Amino acid sequence: MTQTINVLFLAAEAEPFIKVGGLGDVAGSLPRALKELSNNEVKYDIRVVLPLHAAIKAGSLKPVSMFSLQRGAVEVQAEAYEGSLDGLPVYFINGDAIRASGSVYSSNNKLDAEKYVFFSLAALELPRQINWTPDIIHCNDWHTALAAYSNLVERWGDRKRRIASIVTIHNLPFLGPDIGEKLESYNLPLASTDLPHWARILPMPLGLWASDAIVAVSPTYAAEILHEEFGCGLQEFFRNRTDTLHGILNGIDTVSFDPQTDSALQVNYNADDLPARAKNKLALQELLGLPVNPDVPLLGIVSRMDPQKGIDIALKGLRMLKKQNWQLALLGAGDPKLEAAARKLQEDFPDRIRIETRFDAKLARRIYAGADLLLMPSRYEPCGISQMIAMRYGCVPLVRAVGGLHDTVTEAETGFVFVSANVKAFNEALRRALTLFPDRAAWQTLQKNGMATDFGWRASAQQYANLYKRLAEGLREPYRAAENSKWNVREDKAKLQPIYGGGE
Repeated sequence: MTQTINVLFLAAEAEPFIKVGGLGDVAGSLPRALKELSNNEVKYDIRVVLPLHAAIKAGSLKPVSMFSLQRGAVEVQAEAYEGSLDGLPVYFINGDAIRASGSVYSSNNKLDAEKYVFFSLAALELPRQINWTPDIIHCNDWHTALAAYSNLVERWGDRKRRIASIVTIHNLPFLGPDIGEKLESYNLPLASTDLPHWARILPMPLGLWASDAIVAVSPTYAAEILHEEFGCGLQEFFRNRTDTLHGILNGIDTVSFDPQTDSALQVNYNADDLPARAKNKLALQELLGLPVNPDVPLLGIVSRMDPQKGIDIALKGLRMLKKQNWQLALLGAGDPKLEAAARKLQEDFPDRIRIETRFDAKLARRIYAGADLLLMPSRYEPCGISQMIAMRYGCVPLVRAVGGLHDTVTEAETGFVFVSANVKAFNEALRRALTLFPDRAAWQTLQKNGMATDFGWRASAQQYANLYKRLAEGLREPYRAAENSKWNVREDKAKLQPIYGGGE
């Protein structure tokens, strides 16, 4: 008999419907990879839920439900619509709180708090509206983490509820805004937790605390958040939860990102035809107005302009290496100070640098296919996908040894790696790369090693599937408060008060 595991997959963004950052890639690819793992023994019924952002084209969506959430003394209306992605159901939640925010993420904490609390609670109610019961609620980052907390509250009230929750950490420093008043207005009890005092009213910590499993998006990042440098003040909490903390590396969509078929490229190629790849470099140099020269190392950066990404390290380092022979193509937008610093570098070296401060998916692909070296000097990088895409396209990555960069790039085998987040360490790695570049045979070995590495989603999806199965089977057992769950619960007339200690 085939076992079915139902998964409610919540995210703020997902390709191809809406994408702002790497979460959009993950939420668009992982559910499909999980669905493809279904076989005669187990079927994965994955249902994705997204906010109906203003930028999403709603014309082809089918209305499926209208329902209300209690907010204080009034009821607020939620609307649910259904679409599909390669046969996988995708639901979209709308309501005044979502319509009030014109973008996926805003700079207004009050708007985002209301929007994502409403979305998380409405998404948790959706299964009842469509007569479908999940075994797992899979939340991603702070925007949906409150669904894990609310799910636990429902388990406290209904001991027959057998729904487990997972929170995946894509970017821990974004813990979300203060939602203390929102919890009260939506009649959610504020539990006594073992979280730091300041974290007890933030959605990400609350969701992590309430979840049955925590997933960091690379094994190294799962280890890093146990320590002060990367733990964002929650490192002690994570050290107490190592039994439920997992590191699962993200993948990339290897069908979309394929240099043999990518229509954005001037010339398609594979690892056995690297001379054809060289034509993309010349085309990129011409497109950007750089001197067309196959012998000049062309460096690429495709990134948000954010201090996290270490863009300032790269800009300062390149300025110090002005006597070296190189060109730079930088595509990215974000921090105005970093954008200004990049433009200043271009002004000072107009014959070797081109800066494009915008989002341009087609140009990004051309950089992956045309640049010789991709620079990722990140201060922290939970996973990173740019280095994986770069390797698939034969662009050798130069990275700092953090998070997923450490897990995917190996010095002298697939790229160049440095440890300390400073200009000196970056420049030492870049000098190694520039010194090796003229040795075309050695360089092609790096390219081919990277192109041969499998960064597809199947292996990662299988790890998630194994985790789903363990959690689903665990919660299907008869309820035993001290043995099967994460907290011991003490209930009195005033409130539910979970006490951390290994049971629920």
